[in-house]
Amino acid sequence: MTPEQLALRDAVRSLLDKHSDVRAAIETPHGYDKAVWARLCDIGVLPIPEQYGGSGAGLAETRIALEELGRTLTPSPLLASTLAAQALLATGNEEACERLLPRIADGTVATLVWPWDNGRTSLNGTARYVLEGDLAEILLATDGTDLYEVDLGHPGISREHTPTMDQTRRLATLHLTDAATHRLGPWSPHVRDIALAALSAEQVGAAARALELTVEYTKTRIQFGKPIGSFQALKHRMADMHVLVETARSAAEAPIDEVSAAVAKVYCSEAFFKVAAEMVQLHGGIAITWEHDAHLYLKRAHGSGQLFGSPAVHLERLRAKI
Repeated sequence: MTPEQLALRDAVRSLLDKHSDVRAAIETPHGYDKAVWARLCDIGVLPIPEQYGGSGAGLAETRIALEELGRTLTPSPLLASTLAAQALLATGNEEACERLLPRIADGTVATLVWPWDNGRTSLNGTARYVLEGDLAEILLATDGTDLYEVDLGHPGISREHTPTMDQTRRLATLHLTDAATHRLGPWSPHVRDIALAALSAEQVGAAARALELTVEYTKTRIQFGKPIGSFQALKHRMADMHVLVETARSAAEAPIDEVSAAVAKVYCSEAFFKVAAEMVQLHGGIAITWEHDAHLYLKRAHGSGQLFGSPAVHLERLRAKI
């Protein structure tokens, strides 16, 4: 990373270490800490050009911030707003960018509804597992060909929060029935690659922190008069976790294209789940108590593995290209 990117990472990590409270955030009506979100926007983690009110950060900087958010499992609209902004920029619609992107840069939550998980090719129907979909103030949707802005005040749209096992990720179900929409421009399939790469960065951050917490615990948990981390069998298991984390990081940091993004989604999803499962095993009974964070990492691993398509979906895409 460049010195500027290292400074960004340190600023985001410092903010989250001081102010991130996962349990308090998920118990709020909107599911995230608005003050933390405002501070993140002030730091400049959204990939929005300066001409549209952003800090000029690129996707590399956003991936750094997502990795830090993954470490702490901090609920945040960053992923949703990033994808909406990228889809909007890809249309080349200057009027729409000038109207909407400054609002997103200032912290207005935006989200994107896309068709590929259930094969929709129109804007009518039910969209499930939409990031921040019930609370977003800017809603964009695609039919796979064009991108549209949806009028949230129109009676043809209804939104409802969808509770899932992972309480740290707010998802919603949207019902669209001849809702009022405005075409913004062409849809870019590259937005899907950005989504997979961004999510992979978050998964790597969470997996890395799960490993750190496990190593710390095994140094303090005493059995038979010794820290359990001194037992050879556990050392081997943690070494395997370390390899998973570092290889996942390599996959997540690859340039964003169709193949590398799909590979990152598959590998990082599986690596994170394996590391989180080992975290629970090596912590023992304490890991399944509400007071400990281990179960939160396992739930995030399960949920993020299915988001934007399961590993099996993307493996099939990769096979089709061979």
